[in-house]
Amino acid sequence: MKKVKKFLLGRATIVAFAIFMQLLWILSFLTGVLGRYSFLSSIIDILAIFVVLVIVNKNSNPSYKIAWTVVILAVPIIGLLVYFIFGRSDLTRRTRKRMEAVNREIEKSLPDDHILQEALAELDRSAYCQSQYMKNWVNYPVYQNTATKYYSSGEKMFPDILKALEEAEHFIFMEYFIVEEGYMFGKILDILKQKAAKGVDVRFIYDDFGCVTTLPARYYEQMESWGIQCVRFNPLYPVMSVIMNNRDHRKILVADGKVGFTGGINLADEYINKIERFGYWKDTGIRLEGEGVWSFTVMFLEMWDYINKIQETDLGKFRPEAYQDRPFVNDGYIQPYTDSPLDHETAGENIYMNIINRAERYVYIFTPYLIPDNEMMKSLQNAAKSGVDVRIVMPGIPDKRVIYWMSQSYYEPLIESGVRIYQYNPGFLHAKCFVCDDKIATVGSINMDYRSLYLHFECGVWMYRSSAVMQVKEDALATMAEAEEINMEFCQKRPAAIRTFLGVVRLFAPLL
Repeated sequence: MKKVKKFLLGRATIVAFAIFMQLLWILSFLTGVLGRYSFLSSIIDILAIFVVLVIVNKNSNPSYKIAWTVVILAVPIIGLLVYFIFGRSDLTRRTRKRMEAVNREIEKSLPDDHILQEALAELDRSAYCQSQYMKNWVNYPVYQNTATKYYSSGEKMFPDILKALEEAEHFIFMEYFIVEEGYMFGKILDILKQKAAKGVDVRFIYDDFGCVTTLPARYYEQMESWGIQCVRFNPLYPVMSVIMNNRDHRKILVADGKVGFTGGINLADEYINKIERFGYWKDTGIRLEGEGVWSFTVMFLEMWDYINKIQETDLGKFRPEAYQDRPFVNDGYIQPYTDSPLDHETAGENIYMNIINRAERYVYIFTPYLIPDNEMMKSLQNAAKSGVDVRIVMPGIPDKRVIYWMSQSYYEPLIESGVRIYQYNPGFLHAKCFVCDDKIATVGSINMDYRSLYLHFECGVWMYRSSAVMQVKEDALATMAEAEEINMEFCQKRPAAIRTFLGVVRLFAPLL
């Protein structure tokens, strides 16, 4: 009974109910008006056709266009209403301009990497082309003098997170999608309070939508009372808004500019298997130490300045070399990157496809959700058809059952093309990793679904011949050994009605 009461009185339920009632009222009003003035139905139909033409001519994903076209033409009133509120994948023009202005100023502090790019071009032309894409279109450079350490689980990464926080003397930046009160965040919070009390510059960003069921509505005020500077990304109000569709899905931790962490691991107890939700929670992360951490510092400051509507002026105090007392370790080429829904460049997907399309021997992939668009499907299928060993590891126990079934609906065409698919039977796999040909890997926050690839703010680390590359490969092989390989019989044993239903649902995958 307590759970039911908590659900009914929870912020997520209240906000969802308020938005639903607003939609219902608007729909009722429009239906009433159309009932009195029948000629308006023709105007609505013409408007629907016009909006569809605008959507079709946009430079966006074809699957996204098809899904909205079907919805708008099938039920014009509802389709248009929902599209204008939730369907536009980018931020409002004013919001976009403000963030672009912040980015232009802060990204001036990123180093010129042309010497490293030239060296990489001589070493490996394919890797150079991938790195050039990130430099030219994502605006983040490649580094050396950066050590890497890969973590095959949240509980292995957690002690190093605590150590980095405890050793911080100047500043701590943290940016997370999900934060939940409990053992994990409690241990982190104790350190943050102590550091803030000692004068360390502690700043914290959390996504309000991601924390809607895990934190109180104004939790940032509690953080501020402890001396921790804290802001919410996209505050969730019970009012319909176009920017509700965009979320800060990144996971970033920077300590003194020297040490940085990212990956799939949020700040909640299931991520370190302190509690069990969907069997064993398999997640991954990466630790950087050295010059490459600067890009994560810049990413955080961009978001911080955007939310607070300020412009950071003294960036020098956040540079890693400002607090470095010994030379950084050189561990291959390291290129942190971010992906934003505002720049119309699907960087996360393109980086993934660049790895797949340039693979020569193998590509191993961890992803919790597998809802690829046509371009990604073709990349995976063509690589496998060309003799590349393409393997994808998925969860064995789902966290979202409909999304899980939808992901499984892509198994059959992939397996037909030679892609090998595994399900991690011990539990839920939340990791987002690629490793290729013993030389390239990426670890980050980006799922292989429409939300991550098109609507969310995301981040990751691309690596070439760093020690973490082989660590990712070893973990991938070890995880496959615990997983079940899926065959065609698994795909075809479902009843025809279920397969037909999933085929229809797939049409609307871009809208979920």
